[in-house]
Amino acid sequence: MDAMNEMLSRAADRTIGVVRGIGDDRFGLPTPCTEYDVRALLGHLSWVAAMMAALARKEQVPPQDTEPAALEGRVRDMVAAWADPAAFEGESPMMGLPMTVVFQMGLGDLVFHGWDLARATGQDYEVDTETAEATLAYIEQMAPMARQNGVIGEEVAVPADAPPFERALGLSGRDPAWKP
Repeated sequence: MDAMNEMLSRAADRTIGVVRGIGDDRFGLPTPCTEYDVRALLGHLSWVAAMMAALARKEQVPPQDTEPAALEGRVRDMVAAWADPAAFEGESPMMGLPMTVVFQMGLGDLVFHGWDLARATGQDYEVDTETAEATLAYIEQMAPMARQNGVIGEEVAVPADAPPFERALGLSGRDPAWKP
């Protein structure tokens, strides 16, 4: 579990770094997630982090609150919640999925949306090899169900020899070459 928590912590640091680089004047910019502009995506990610922290603690999920200003604190709380080995035990009563899969969902949201925000605002977003490979393995497993439930878009074709994170982006319905 230590390696997973380290991966989540690195992803949190990267994404928070991107968030800190976003001024209010960029809130209206489009993102690779066509249903969200930057402000809405910040709000979505803020709520996802709060939800993932509650799920890790086996607590009631809070009402949806998409306040972008709360994002950094919620992401830090998410990392702290998943640092407890008990977070990985059993299944999520809300989702009916093993808690290890719920963790992967949270990591995926943090990484994919961190990349989305970086792209939308002209920032870099580097993903380490371990996280790229874990994100690819997760999205390979979950993409069919996620697509069926309308959570992600249709796969974007990416060369088979592309780096793991680019392949993960394509599977998640994102074009690795997307620009605003």
